[in-house]
Order: sequence, then structure tokens, then C-alpha cells
Amino acid sequence: MHLVSFDVFRTLGFPDTTVLKPEHFLKHKELLREADWVLFPEYWQLNALVHGLKCRVFPSIASYRIGHDKVEMTRAFQAIAPEHTPWTLIEANGVQEREMVWDAMSYPFVAKLPKASMGEGVWLIETREDWQRYCDRTDVLYTQEYLPIDRDVRVVVIGDRVLTAYWRTQADQGFYNNVAQGGRIDTSPVPEAATGLALRLARELGVDHAGFDIVMVEGYPFVLEFNRLFGNQGLTQGGELQAAILEYLMRQTDPRNPEGPTDPGPLWPIAV
Repeated sequence: MHLVSFDVFRTLGFPDTTVLKPEHFLKHKELLREADWVLFPEYWQLNALVHGLKCRVFPSIASYRIGHDKVEMTRAFQAIAPEHTPWTLIEANGVQEREMVWDAMSYPFVAKLPKASMGEGVWLIETREDWQRYCDRTDVLYTQEYLPIDRDVRVVVIGDRVLTAYWRTQADQGFYNNVAQGGRIDTSPVPEAATGLALRLARELGVDHAGFDIVMVEGYPFVLEFNRLFGNQGLTQGGELQAAILEYLMRQTDPRNPEGPTDPGPLWPIAV
């Protein structure tokens, strides 16, 4: 199984892997066509790789497309699991829409930028001034009911299984559970309802590399979002993630010539 990677850090130590810089990918079209898998390309490369060069990419196309925008992600959740999606309003950022959303929401409520991660671009709206500051920063109004929680569950899905799951408790300043914003990792047991919801969503949407954020409200799970590229702070062993990815890719790979000899290839990544 020969791999081409566009992210040297996420594929460090992967066997038989050629590492390319994203900006140089068109200089290596034949290599890309012949690769069994192309790993972690940039979003802007997808159309050329998948539709032009017919490459198989990991993470999956769905992981990229759905994970690129919170608006589209939430609508995907609403399509297959509306009962597990917090009440959400999504509108164009116009004068009438601002007033309509403001009047419709109960206070406090949450507002988000459609494209942000690690807890950035998220507001707790408690006053009209909070609302105005948010509206001045966004093209699309994305508002969600506030859920009374002090922690959430990060569920890491690789391929078609849950690799790990852990709690993230609230930062000292409150509201944020993201580790990047001061949240803390708690390895206490995670409810099966949380991991089960994340795995169900991943399988139905075709997402194969993601960290899902699930919250529990009186024992009932709600999905907030997933991140295609997630931090590794909660992973107990560095090699655990690598092994899970390689095992999944191997299971998904059709041998090009089952009758022929196997080329052992280089044992360590090659930088080009």
C-alpha cells in the first residue's frame, strides 16, 4: 500500500509514504494517480485530486465537505438526527433577519461564525450589545439554543469505529470547553449514548476522521459539531491514532495486482 501525504506531522512514521508540499502537487500527477491513498490534502486540492486525478483521499470527501462549514454541517445533522441537534436558526445577515432572530431566541443563546474551530468564533449572547458585535463580524447569522452544561464529550472516530472518548470540562472563565480555550481533559467514563451518537452520525454521513463534540443534557446526547482535524491532547498513546488509520486504510484498499509480488517499498516517509 503506497501512500502520498500532504501533512508530514499527521503522517509521521507512516510506512511507504511519500510526503509532498500541497503547492507542488501538480508536479507529481503520475505519483498521485498511482497512489493507493492520498492523505490529508488541503481543502482547495480536493476537486483536482478527486475529480481530476481520480485519487482516493483520506479523510473522506464527506469529512472535508461537511466539516468545512458549520451551516452545512448543522443541516446535515438536522437531516439525519434532528432530535439530537440543538435548536438552531440560520439566516442571512440582513436588518430584518437580525431582528427576527433576536426576537426568536431565548436569552442567553449561542452565536457562531460558520467557519471557525478550537472554540474561536463562538459568542455567548446575553445583551443587545453582544448581538451587535457578533452581527458586525459575520455574513451569516448562526444562532443556537444555550444548553446548561459545564462539560462536553470529545469522541474521536477513525474509519468506522470510535478510537477514544473523553470529557472536556469548562475553562476557568466559563462557557468554553475547548482545550485550546483553557478547558481540561477528564478521563472519567463516557456515556455510551455519546459515543453511540457520534458513531451513528459518522457512519451515516460517511465521515471517517473526526472529533465529534457531544453534550449530555440530563442524560440525553446532543451533537454540536465535529472537527476534521482535531487535537491529540486526549489520545493516550501517540501510535494509537496512526495504527487505527493504517488499519482502516488497509481494510479499504483493493489490491492492484493480487497475483503479483508485493513491493516492500521504503520503510519510512520520503519527502519530495
